[in-house]
Amino acid sequence: MFFLALSFVVLGVVILLILNLHPSFGGNPTKEQEELYGTFDNYKDGKFINPESAGPAASVEIPSTFPYPDSTAEAKEPPRPLPIAEIDWNNIDSAGDSLTWLGHSAFILSLDDKKILIDPMLGPVASPVSFIGPKRYSKDLFGIIDEMPPIDAVFITHDHYDHLDYQSIKKLEGKVGHFFVPYGVSNHLVRWGIEKEKITELNWWDETEFEGLDIALTPAKHFSGRGIFNRNSTLWGGWVILGSQTRFYTSGDGSYAGHFKEIGDKYGPFDVALIEGGQYDKRWPESHMLPEESVQANLDVQGDQMLLTHWGAFTLARHGWTEPIERALAAAGKNDVNLLAPRIGVTIGLDGSLPLPVSPWWR
Repeated sequence: MFFLALSFVVLGVVILLILNLHPSFGGNPTKEQEELYGTFDNYKDGKFINPESAGPAASVEIPSTFPYPDSTAEAKEPPRPLPIAEIDWNNIDSAGDSLTWLGHSAFILSLDDKKILIDPMLGPVASPVSFIGPKRYSKDLFGIIDEMPPIDAVFITHDHYDHLDYQSIKKLEGKVGHFFVPYGVSNHLVRWGIEKEKITELNWWDETEFEGLDIALTPAKHFSGRGIFNRNSTLWGGWVILGSQTRFYTSGDGSYAGHFKEIGDKYGPFDVALIEGGQYDKRWPESHMLPEESVQANLDVQGDQMLLTHWGAFTLARHGWTEPIERALAAAGKNDVNLLAPRIGVTIGLDGSLPLPVSPWWR
């Protein structure tokens, strides 16, 4: 019995050492930062909280690997590595506004000739360690970083591993001019070597300007945390980025609530809206949307063109890997929503200069 107890103590010490020493877990807020957060309406009892109209933030999601009656029998991942279209860097590097999907929630956005990355998780595993966690359907995308033009800004929606990846940030570090993050997320970046002067933190509804672009962080109904003991110690949200020709919005992760209409009323209509809806479970009503709710969210924010995000790269839920886009397409058809579904790697011209993809490539 003594040796069993000792083994548990040693295991606990090892886990704590890993959480504190491994850089992928990021950093934690300082006391000074926590004092600042305490002045915010969306921070209570040492934690960030969801909008009052949306209910409390989830502290953890029930693992979707557990059996559940409404699980589908469809393949949970592609039968073979998912091919990625050859990226046309000439189109991306041109002056025209464009959008290129890199799978899941990662995008290259070109707006007013500014090159922007949204949630650039390009690594092979959505996990703090390489030997366990959801594996990417395709090979990792680290190689494209060398081909990218200089990146003016990176926008992070929240600090979960499938959106904020340590290895991706380290490889991008010397190529990025500035980072925009919700409050608290800067601690991860600083621990990874990003200079504080290159980071702007915002709270919900905060607005700023960057090289001619108008920017705002918008509310989302979700949660945060990279370790066992720092749940909701950082903020989460979506981003509004307004250029001279294109009004852009990305929801980040989160479930459906009244904040989408508030965003649409304040900043809409949007020329293009990226709406989360690709990893869901009926047991996750506080953190993710069903595809039908995603289409309604697009209507609420007044998106002219919608792209479904959070699918096409990792299996985080028990539904079939193509189910989200099929359900979203069906809902979009019923609601007269213009849902685009480009192949990963294909560039969409937001100014009409490039043809819009309509082929159901996943089938």
